[in-house]
Amino acid sequence: MNAPARPPHAGGPQSEPTILMKDGWHSLHLYYRVNQTALNHLGASERAAGVEQVCQILDAKRPGAPIRLQTSVVSGHRADLGILAMDENPLVLDSLKHAIRASALGPVLEPVYSFVSITEISEYVPTLEQYGERLKAEGTDPASPAFAAKLKMYEDREVMMRKQRLFPDFPEWPVYCFYPMDKIRDPHANCYTLPYSRRMEMMTEHGKSGMKFGGRVSQVITASTGLDDWEWGVTLWAREPAFIKEIVYTMRFDEASANYAKFGPFYVGYIMSPEAALKQVQV
Repeated sequence: MNAPARPPHAGGPQSEPTILMKDGWHSLHLYYRVNQTALNHLGASERAAGVEQVCQILDAKRPGAPIRLQTSVVSGHRADLGILAMDENPLVLDSLKHAIRASALGPVLEPVYSFVSITEISEYVPTLEQYGERLKAEGTDPASPAFAAKLKMYEDREVMMRKQRLFPDFPEWPVYCFYPMDKIRDPHANCYTLPYSRRMEMMTEHGKSGMKFGGRVSQVITASTGLDDWEWGVTLWAREPAFIKEIVYTMRFDEASANYAKFGPFYVGYIMSPEAALKQVQV
């Protein structure tokens, strides 16, 4: 029980090589800045055509669109326009940036940041067996109706939780935040040198802190180890801006963050339709 689960592809029969995700989605965050000089060089008709082209590219309902596609405007100087897309096929995601580049607004929308990752089930999400052991450790009699009820409740919740982590729905909330993060590898604070049971304990505390924001903040964590410069990407949606500050502030006091976390740049924005977003950034 103290060792992490064996990686799903570590040995055994090999499947056919593929770029498709079989249990989850590829994820791509794209950020653009408006090049005002390039915009000023576009004629009115070319500008209008470019806006129409990009709006069509970012239309989540068009044929061939990624399974999940969302547009936002970004606060601050790091970027003006944000795009989040998920699909089983990474080439479907990759086609977004090329289609934007090839559009009449290609010279105008300069890419300034991207983040490549995949959805995953964290190794710290307890299995049904592990959850049962936790109930026993907390003093719940395994022969009691309460034990059976709690186990069944967790089993039902695990199914929904697994689906949301691997194939997430994007909530229709207006506030959006993304940031990458690592676990630091300082010789005096390297969580990877700790036993799995100790790491599980810290992440359980961390998870309980996040649960307090249910109904106010929705979170998707994607894995980027080996795919990008960071280990994870954290995407948050909130009902109102203050909730973003509150959840990040609260969870930084957990041991997993306070002692071992390193955060990258924060991109905060507001979800809009492609048409509204381009109008907001005055393209």
